[in-house]
Amino acid sequence: MSINYDYIIVGAGSAGCVLANRLSEDSNNQVLLIETGGSDKSIFIQMPTALSIPMNTEKYAWQYETIEEPYLNNRKMHCPRGKVLGGSSSINGMVYVRGHARDFDEWQQHGATNWNYSHCLPYFQKAETWAFGGDQYRGDSGPLAVNNGNEMKNPLYKAFINAGVEAGYFETPDYNGKLQEGFGAMHMTIKDGVRWSTANAYLKPALPRQNLTVVTHAQVEKVLLEGKKAIGVRYQRHNKTIEAHCNKEVILSAGSIGSPHILQLSGIGNKAVLEKAGIEVKHELNGVGENLQDHLEFYFQFKCKQPITLNGELDLWSKFKIGARWFFTKKGLGSTNHFESCGFIRSKAGVEWPDLQYHFLPAAMRYDGRSAFDGHGFQVHIGHNKPKSRGHVHVVSADPKVHPEITFNYMQHQDDIEGFRQCVRLTREIINQNAFNEYREDEIQPGTHIQTDEEIDAFVRSSVESAYHPSCSCKMGTDDMAVVDPETKIRGIDGLRVVDSSIFPTIPNGNLNAPTIMVAERAADLILGNTMLPASNAEVTISDVWESKQKSR
Repeated sequence: MSINYDYIIVGAGSAGCVLANRLSEDSNNQVLLIETGGSDKSIFIQMPTALSIPMNTEKYAWQYETIEEPYLNNRKMHCPRGKVLGGSSSINGMVYVRGHARDFDEWQQHGATNWNYSHCLPYFQKAETWAFGGDQYRGDSGPLAVNNGNEMKNPLYKAFINAGVEAGYFETPDYNGKLQEGFGAMHMTIKDGVRWSTANAYLKPALPRQNLTVVTHAQVEKVLLEGKKAIGVRYQRHNKTIEAHCNKEVILSAGSIGSPHILQLSGIGNKAVLEKAGIEVKHELNGVGENLQDHLEFYFQFKCKQPITLNGELDLWSKFKIGARWFFTKKGLGSTNHFESCGFIRSKAGVEWPDLQYHFLPAAMRYDGRSAFDGHGFQVHIGHNKPKSRGHVHVVSADPKVHPEITFNYMQHQDDIEGFRQCVRLTREIINQNAFNEYREDEIQPGTHIQTDEEIDAFVRSSVESAYHPSCSCKMGTDDMAVVDPETKIRGIDGLRVVDSSIFPTIPNGNLNAPTIMVAERAADLILGNTMLPASNAEVTISDVWESKQKSR
């Protein structure tokens, strides 16, 4: 069976839902959106506090796993990716971080022309409605709702911010605005107590359009090529093989694992990788699946003197009450991701913009919701966010159901090792400020016995986890390893683009949902040939002592 469309979008995730909305705004465009997963109508997706459940559920997430990571004691690392309407925006932590302005200037330096901060900022603004109104940095009429959840009602959130200031860092009123560096309230994509995924923000308002077709429970096998031109896709749905053809373009938005894998299944990639997997080479493009990057983090945990943490809400009765209140009112502890304060700092003097990120949580627990110990505690998630280690995604079989080989080579580069040493030492200094005196008790993890470089390195290798930000595996640029050009088009193939976090040249300092949405907003204008939004002249604050001091001031 074969059907014709103008645009075919593969993947209804953070980017794909944006594209489906924007490309179908013109009723003349027939748009097909294909998603392997199904409906997002689950309380565990829509209730923000339940974030750990969909991430660890096969129904809603690809449960990818890396091969043995050679620099992390040969551990296999969990790499879940969204497999549901909304994609990873339906399973993530809902944290809204754009990244530092210099991250996007860095993209341009890597060959992504006109993807610097001044060109990207207007698309961040276009995407969002900021709870406190628009200005030269923030938007006030976009589909994506952004706010601060429960407004930091727990006193530990503000204690963390105050401790950062006492330690010598800025307090920032808006880390997504003029000043990222420092400590302040964290922002999240939640609206009226509900996860505001791209499915809720972009796709559902577009579903009534007659020119938008959404097909779920369908796995794309390959892009169909006619010479060096993409003409459609082949996919499996309910044990039937279906071919969909396009008049204009195929757009892969399957994420940093899915998009390079589909390209390789289609015969586009490194010749040696494809031939090893038994796939005929249709177009040699060596960068496909390379340059893979991710953020790592670990939990710094402390016992709390006062019974004010979420550890007191982890019994079944408390969870039931939280869930019931959320179900009927969309308020209370169920309506937040609980990461309500944060920090961005530089790891050492000579680093121009922040490369370390903090998420503060008034509980001591794991991502899967299990308590760390009996009693009250709090933790801060800390990671070195500008890694120099690089990995890959490699197809291993012509069967689309066989997962690709994934390795990030975490901690391969010495700078990454040294960055995590600073994570330990700088975090201890912050948490030991006076602001925490009435709350802080014993250090649970790493433990005060972890002191030397060797001890810290061993702890990190055994304890660090992915922050679930895979990216950069189909990088944008103009060099020999670039997969897409600055127009997001696959180099050397007509009618084929990639639009998702895989095209980032380098990983930004922050969570990836916000920049992925921005990329899709900007790419939509490129695809449609629209006049691009005018570049912004908004200023960015950089610490005036960055060359000589690690602290902000």
